[in-house]
Amino acid sequence: MELLIKLLSRLSLPALYRLSDYVIFPLMYYVVRYRRAITRKNLTRSFPDYTTPQIQQLEKQFYHHFADVIVEIAWNYRASEDEIKQHMVFDNIEDVEQWAQQKQGVIFMLGHLGNWEWLPAVQLYYHNPDLHHYNVYRQLKDETTNRLMLSMREKRSGEGSSIEKNSLVRKMIAMHHTKQLFTLGLISDQKVSPRNAYHWTEFLHQDTSFLGGGEVLARKMDWAVTYIQIRQIRRGYYQAHFVPISLTPAETKEGEITETFARMLEQNILEQPALWLWTHNRWKWKREDH
Repeated sequence: MELLIKLLSRLSLPALYRLSDYVIFPLMYYVVRYRRAITRKNLTRSFPDYTTPQIQQLEKQFYHHFADVIVEIAWNYRASEDEIKQHMVFDNIEDVEQWAQQKQGVIFMLGHLGNWEWLPAVQLYYHNPDLHHYNVYRQLKDETTNRLMLSMREKRSGEGSSIEKNSLVRKMIAMHHTKQLFTLGLISDQKVSPRNAYHWTEFLHQDTSFLGGGEVLARKMDWAVTYIQIRQIRRGYYQAHFVPISLTPAETKEGEITETFARMLEQNILEQPALWLWTHNRWKWKREDH
C-alpha cells in the first residue's frame, strides 16, 4: 500500500483523475462491486421519494467521488502546502481563532463528507502560532497502513497531532491544565452500536444513533464546538466553513449539541449527497437491539 501511494503521488492531479475515471471507478463499481448492496440500500432508504433511475444515478456519482477521494489522498502525499491550500480552503479562520482565545479549545464536529483526509490542512491557515490542531483517529489493524495514514495527516497539522481515540480523554485533560490553545477534529458520523449510542434521532428518514464524544467533552470543559460545513466548489476543490453549534456548551442540555450536529450534517448531505460516504453500514442496528 505504501509503495502504491508513493508511486501514485508522483502523478499530477489531472492525471490521477483520469486514473479515477477510467480505472478505479469502473473497477470498484462494475468489477469488484465494492459494497454496492449496502450503498444501494442506504440511498434508497435515505431518499424514499427518488425513483430507481435517480438512485442509480446518485449511486454512480458517489462512486465517482469515492474514486476521486482515493487519488486525492495519494496526491496529498507529495503536494506542497501552497498546493493543498489552493484545493482545501477554510473561509472563516478568524472566527475559529477568536473562539479559541475565548474558550481555550474549539471542537470541530464533522462527517465523512467531501475529502475528510484533507481537513488537517486547517493548521496551515492559523495565524496564531500558539494555536495547534489535533485529529482523533482509530488505530487501523494493519500497522503499515496505519503508519502511512498518520504520516500523511501529520504532514499538515504537525508531528504528534494525531490522537488515538482511547488516549483522547487523557490528552484533553493535560491540555486543559496547561491552558494550551487548540482545535480538535472529531469525525462524528460513524456507525454506532446500540450499547455505545449516546443519542438517537431521525436522520435521513431513519432512526440513527450517534456517538457523544464531542458533546461530552464540550459540555464538561466548556470548549466551543462547531460544525465544519463542506462544499465542493468543483472537482478537487473544497470549501470549509465553521458553523457554531454552541459557544457556551456548558449551558446546553444533554443531547442538544449532538442533535444540532445531526441536523447540520443532514442538511449538508442533502445539498451535495454524492459527497457523503454511503458505503458504511451505519444503520445495521436498531434502537430496540440494545
